[in-house]
Amino acid sequence: MMSLELPGTFRAYFQNGDIFDSIMNLQGEVFREQKNRKTLRIRKEGKGYFVKIHRGVGLRELLKNLLSLKWPVLGAHNEARAIRFLENIGVDTMKMVGFGVRGVSPAWLESFVITEELVDIISLEDYCRRWKEDPPDFTLKLALIKKVADITRKLHQNGINHRDYYICHFLLDVKSLNRQEGYAGLILYLIDLHRVQIRTRTPERWVIKDLAGLFFSSMDKGLTRRDIFRFMKIYSGKSLKTLLRTEKDFWIKVHERAVKLYRKHFNCTPHLMVK
Repeated sequence: MMSLELPGTFRAYFQNGDIFDSIMNLQGEVFREQKNRKTLRIRKEGKGYFVKIHRGVGLRELLKNLLSLKWPVLGAHNEARAIRFLENIGVDTMKMVGFGVRGVSPAWLESFVITEELVDIISLEDYCRRWKEDPPDFTLKLALIKKVADITRKLHQNGINHRDYYICHFLLDVKSLNRQEGYAGLILYLIDLHRVQIRTRTPERWVIKDLAGLFFSSMDKGLTRRDIFRFMKIYSGKSLKTLLRTEKDFWIKVHERAVKLYRKHFNCTPHLMVK
């Protein structure tokens, strides 16, 4: 079984031989490589693209994950589905230009996804790295908090959880930084979607995992308790008073998991504590 989605402009690049094989064997600048996955950057007619290639995980790896009650990432189709879903709910992400999958057995599926390279961007982690020593414009900080909270709410309200929800996976479009407009047009692209889960409703434990990851990765970025409370209010659409009365236990779980992540990663207690 094979499925191939590729525009005519891209098909023209692979006239010699099998298109699927040509893409699976592409050469370019390698950004990440694991046993059965590779991400590389290519250029076609002066434009950059990222190609994520998945090869079969193998029967042994599949069984190992299943015995651990885990479902492994078997191919690029999960990321392709996530890109389409985010587009439908109005969350900025990568633009997909090609997708293909080949095979029948889950253990030996081969697949790829091709996306346009995002330009003039910086990860939110890098952009906020020196906020603790050099605080940003207050209006900008509020705009970014609101943007991240809005994106997070859209995900969870639509049955999506990211599973690697850290600020490094938000890419800020530098061209959208317009102080004169009060940063109303800020664009944040959400990336690294290969582990995204999509359901009709997001289970609470996965919501907590996402929020804890976000909180953990923001702890050393100069945010205050008030900033965290602002995020909570925007995310939930409720007043702080209502949150502390009706959802206190939920947010305590988020906080405790984030602190646990921080201690595990840095072997110390974070400076920013909400409780």
